[in-house]
Order: sequence, then structure tokens, then C-alpha cells
Amino acid sequence: MLQKAAPQTLQSMSTGRTPLLLSDDPEEKREEIRRYFHATFDKTEQLFDLLTTEEAYYIKHETLRHPPIFYYGHTACFFVNKLILAKTVTERINPKIEHMCAVGVDEMSWDDLNEEHYDWPAVADVKAYRNEVRAMVDNLISELPMDSLINWDSKWWPIIMGIEHENIHTETSSAIFRQVPLDMITLDSDAGSHWRMCEVDNVPPQNELLPVAASKVVYNKDRKNGRVYGWDNEYGHKEAEVPAFKASKYLVSNHEYKEFVDSGGYQDKQWWTEEGWTWVEFSGAQHPKYWLQQDGAWKQRQLAAVTDLPWSWPAVVNQLESKAFCNWKSAQTGKNIRLPSEDEWKVLREMGKYGSVDQPDWSQAPGNINLEYFASECPVNVFEWGGTGFYDVIGNVWQWTESYIDGLPGFDVHPLYDDFSTPTFDGKHTLFKGGSWISMGANGATKDSRYSFRRHFFQHAGIRYVESDVPVDTKMNLYETDPLVLREIDAHFPEDAGLVAGIEPFAKLSAAKVIDVVKNLGKPTGRVLDLGCSVGRRTFELASTFDECVGIDRTARYINTAVRLQDNGIVRYTVPMDGEINSFHDVSLKALDLPDGAAERCQFWQNDAQNLDANKFGTFDVVVAANLIEQLQRPADFLCKVEEFVKPGGLLVLSSTYNWDEAVTPKEKMIGGYKCATSGENVSTLAGVTDLLKGSFVRVEAETADLPDVQRTTLRSMQYDMSEVTVWERI
Repeated sequence: MLQKAAPQTLQSMSTGRTPLLLSDDPEEKREEIRRYFHATFDKTEQLFDLLTTEEAYYIKHETLRHPPIFYYGHTACFFVNKLILAKTVTERINPKIEHMCAVGVDEMSWDDLNEEHYDWPAVADVKAYRNEVRAMVDNLISELPMDSLINWDSKWWPIIMGIEHENIHTETSSAIFRQVPLDMITLDSDAGSHWRMCEVDNVPPQNELLPVAASKVVYNKDRKNGRVYGWDNEYGHKEAEVPAFKASKYLVSNHEYKEFVDSGGYQDKQWWTEEGWTWVEFSGAQHPKYWLQQDGAWKQRQLAAVTDLPWSWPAVVNQLESKAFCNWKSAQTGKNIRLPSEDEWKVLREMGKYGSVDQPDWSQAPGNINLEYFASECPVNVFEWGGTGFYDVIGNVWQWTESYIDGLPGFDVHPLYDDFSTPTFDGKHTLFKGGSWISMGANGATKDSRYSFRRHFFQHAGIRYVESDVPVDTKMNLYETDPLVLREIDAHFPEDAGLVAGIEPFAKLSAAKVIDVVKNLGKPTGRVLDLGCSVGRRTFELASTFDECVGIDRTARYINTAVRLQDNGIVRYTVPMDGEINSFHDVSLKALDLPDGAAERCQFWQNDAQNLDANKFGTFDVVVAANLIEQLQRPADFLCKVEEFVKPGGLLVLSSTYNWDEAVTPKEKMIGGYKCATSGENVSTLAGVTDLLKGSFVRVEAETADLPDVQRTTLRSMQYDMSEVTVWERI
């Protein structure tokens, strides 16, 4: 039987502790971050070294995620993309890899089996790329001036962000690796020494409910008092009164969960939510994902091995299974059993001698977390939480809640990673708390961590249940709160004819102009590409004429709005009226009076117009770049490459207000709006565009137009621009 003191004799496999943001010794902090960066980067290498064949890199072992090759490159690409966005670096290392491995698919619906073809890079090329990124970041760590306090605006923030992002993907990749065929993955190698699995299975303890007194919890992380790195959803202020409840002493063990399996729980619809039962029918699940039956005996798939099923270890299940188990448990006990709320978990987290201790302050991890003990689950009765009588309040496996993730009051989006949280504020993503054995750094191990997944997704997550007569509040703040998104929605979808009487939205006017041009010139209406599509109005309008409409924008928050509308959703938003007083509005596609099926002809992608892959998106009859070039850091690069996306004889429709901003486009990268340094002559933007497109396009002079573009700042204050539309035919 595993002794409770035994884990403390083991050598840690972790990458170390997430750094404090405040430092009295800048050079010591610099070296701490350097060590942390390399250890984290090494951990990714150690994980992927478990794969024994290159073939394993290219198989979708989890159908709802990319193959491992994507994640091998993704974390390195993240450093480059964020550092470019922060303007800390200006040049890409490998544009192809940085495009192909830029955006993940960890948010797909369980029945969305995407078979999109990707031209994945070779393993050796990604390995070489990772080495180049490692050298670049190490050099930045050496050269950047060190701040006494690293905060959101610091040049160091994207570096810490990249490190913690790497920690996240080490964990999510390990869940994928748990599905790799055993002949493609092994622990019998040098890499295996970095992944020590627990080898003990205790006698499963009898679970029981322990009382927890009523309490008040406070969420109060802000940019001034945040001691360690945090993602945007952790910041804000909220106070909540939590009524008394009871919570299970242990996480639900495999032994306890088997009672639900043996009772026919996976065959009985009454225990499942509608969403849960639909998933059961679709997946054919009969037991937890990692359970196996071999030769009449129960086994369990671990990271890179199959073992006898360890009955005292926590059950690893998704949220739908967790909820069904609780419903069944309620019927068995006659008590109101459910999953905890986020607030109830926080009460447990703040109890006992570890209640005020956060990750950097540990002398040793108070749970099976941060890879400080095992590269697997361990028995549920090993790590007591600071004399409270509860076990595994943090670590071992994540603990599903019934709380949907939402922004805390005061939530703000970090401009370097605008799509970390906001796409999950949809009522389809549920919080889990506490972290798992492989939750490293700020990933799940800090007091303020807030992570979520779709309810059908599998991570190393399990169940702690509570008894309470108080239901969990799952109301969502469905009003858009991001000021930039609000401005775009309001500009694209005003309730009346326009923000200014008689002037329709620019998105609608520009779509109408494109349609008129195509009809006038007798061009095909097969495929259209809308670059800088924002929240989607122009793309939807183009679908009234084109067979396939692809909208692309680099801002995920805008794309998220378009997708919500496409899914027949209602987007609610506010308009500033008088100081802090707002008016409330909503919009749906019904108001646009589009032809039947128009929305289904649209698809939306997050991507950078300066780094698109023609092999992925193909060619188009028409490419629209409306008021885009003045929003690019390198507009000349875009204009020189755009011919790859336009079919011969096809059209490029450009519009621009010619409002150049050095904060967006460095002066030396502007293509017009300046005096020539040699001749002293004025160089207009249109002249610059003409010069860059010559040889590939000819201008269709008769189709030039000026269109008004109005955006609101307050109810009675508008920004009014005129945008010149020019049309170019591909030679």
C-alpha cells in the first residue's frame, strides 16, 4: 500500500514553478525566466520523444483535434506570432509553419468531424524550427530590459504567455497521446524517464460527504495585485455568498464509478441530460474512455501503457458522464447530489493550511500536480488537503463543475491573445478546477486559474460531488462586452437604415458594390473571399449572389460573432448613450432578409491576411479587401501575394480610406501617402497599389466608387470616412 509520505521522496519531473511577476533583483529574475522557458520547451520535446514512429505525428488520434505534428509546431509558432503582434520582433522565422500551426481546433463540437486537408510539415523541419524559436526567445531573454514588475503592458508578458501556453499544450497533448496506438508510443526510452507512472493501487476507500460551512468567496485579481501570470478570464472582481453544503471526501474512484457502469448507467437515458444522451448515442460509450476490457479483465490506458485498472485511482470522465453519475448517485442515496459550482470549489481551495498558499510559495506541491510526483493519476487517498479531511482538492485530476465559464465583472481582453477566453463564453463550455498531475506552471495550479472545455471533451478530469439543495446559477451574460466588438457590431448591424440618416452600413454598401461590379462585368459568382470580414455582415450579404463565401479576419472575437449569427444565434450588444448609460440592442440574420440558404454558403476563419496559404483556401472568382491595407503592418507583402488567390480573369476589389497610422503600419512600410525621398513628388496610396499590382492585375477604371463608412463613438458622435473602391482584373 502506498504510504502517504512516499511521494515526497521522488524526484520532481516538473518544469519548475511559475515565476513571481515582482522582482527585487532584475538579473536573477531574468535567469529564473530563462530556466523556466528552457525547462518548459524541453518538456514538450520529452513528450514528443515518446512517439516511436513519424507516422504517429500525422494521425488524428483524437478525431476532434489536429494530429500531433500540429501541436509540436504550434507552441513554438505561438511565441513568434505573439512577439510579432507585440512588435518585439518584426520578422517571421518560417511563414509556412507559422500559418499551418497557428490556430488550434480544441473547441470543435463532438459531431464535427473535420476532414480538412492540411499540408503538414516534416517532423525534421518542425524540430529545426523549434530550435530556431528557442534560440530567438533565449536571445530576447538576454537582451530585453527587465521590468521590476512584469504586467500586461510589459515586453516580457508575451514571453511568459508563451511559456504558460506551452504548459497548457503539454497537458492537452498528453491527453491525445493517451490514445496513440501502443506500437507507436513507449516509455522504454530515455524520454520515458521523464514520465514516471504511479505503480501503486490502494484498497479503494469508502467515499463520504463532509460538511462545509457557509462562506463568502472573493475573486479579486487585477493588474496591480496579480502575483503570477494569469489569463484574461482570471482578472476581475466578484464576491459571492456560498451557502453551507457537503462535499465528497475523495474524488470519485474507478471503483466507485464502476457501480454506475454496472448498474447500466450508460444504457439508461434517465440519468443523462439531453446533450449527454445524444453524445452517448453518437459515441457508443459504455464506460469511461480509458477503460479497456482484455481477456475478461478490466484494464486502463495510461499515457503510454496499458495496466490493470487501478480501482483506487480517480475515474477519468468528461462532464456529461460526471453529471450523469451525480444524477444516478442522487437516486441511489435519496440526496440532492450534483457537481460543485466554481464558488463551492473555491471554498474548498481556501480551507486548511494550504488555503492561502499559491504555487510559487510551495516548498513541495500539496497534491499530485505540476509533475512533481507522477506522470499519471494515483490513489485518491494519498494527498490530504491541509488538515481539512478532504483529499485532492488540487491535482490528480481536474474536477468538473456545473458552472459555465464567463468573464468576471471587470473582464478585459488582452490584446495579444483576444481569442483565449471570449470564444468560450457561450454556455457550451464548463469550468473544471484544481488541475491534474500534468498541470504545470500557472496551468491549473494557481488559486485564480479558470479553465474550461466543452462538456464532451476528455482531459485528465474527474468528479468531486456535493450535496446541496441550492441549484448552481448557470445564467450567462450574453451581452457582448468587448468595446471593439461592440463598435463593429454597431457599425455592421444598425437597427435602422444606418447610423446617420439615409446612409446604410459600409459592410452592406461594399457588398452591394461587389455584386454590381460582378454583374456589370459578367463575371462568375462561384467563390468569393472577404478579407477583413470583421463580424460578417458583408460576407453574409455576398452570399445572396455567390455560391461559396469565405470570410477571414485576424481577430477571433469578430469571427466568433459571425459564427454565432450563422448558427441562428441572437447577438446582444449595447450602445453608449450618455456617460455610463447604455442602450441595449440585439441582431440576428433574420433582420437582413437574406435568401434561403445564404448563411449556409458562408464559412469563417481566423487568419492573418498577410500570411494566408493558397493551398488551403484555394482560388476565388472575387477577392474583397475592404479597408484592409491600412490595417496591415506590411501591406506591400499582401498586395504582392494576393494574385495567388484570384483566378485568371477574376477580380480583386479594394477599398481604402487612406488613413495610415504609424502605430499600425511603420512609416517605411506604407505604400503611399508620403513624399518620395528622391524626387520629392507626392506618392498616393493608389499609385503605390497600382505599382505593386502591375503585371498581375489591370484596373477596371469604370468601376471606381466612393462609399461612406460610419462608426459610432457615442450615441451622437460618429466617425465619418469616405472609402474609395477600386476594381482590378487578374491578367
